[in-house]
Amino acid sequence: MFNVTAIIAEEHIRKAQKEGKFDDLDGMGLPLKPDEAANLPPELRMAYRILKSSGHLPAEILEEKEITCAIDLLEHMEDEQERYRQVQKLNVMIMQMNERRRRPVTLDASSDYYRRIVEKVRIAEERFGKSEKGLT
Repeated sequence: MFNVTAIIAEEHIRKAQKEGKFDDLDGMGLPLKPDEAANLPPELRMAYRILKSSGHLPAEILEEKEITCAIDLLEHMEDEQERYRQVQKLNVMIMQMNERRRRPVTLDASSDYYRRIVEKVRIAEERFGKSEKGLT
């Protein structure tokens, strides 16, 4: 048995093709972007996409974005004392995220994230170590 809705939809698609409405679309000829919901169970994918398109994201995704943003801000900070405070806040954010997930976020020593955090902490410790010795 034919579905009337499917037949009408196919008719509209064929008409749009004849009129050239599918020509010169944004991204035409480019590879598709990876599906962000590919790692989710199939029954949750549509709900994720609806929430995302409406501006609502799961708390885990928001936490990860906040951590990424904090790392990016650290790169551009001039004040070393403020940078050190922000590194401490970043560590707390990561610990809280680990507690909520009930599993640690693995920091691979070869990852860019790990390298950037270690470098920021090393710079802060070198500078604060020198300034604290100079004050006493």
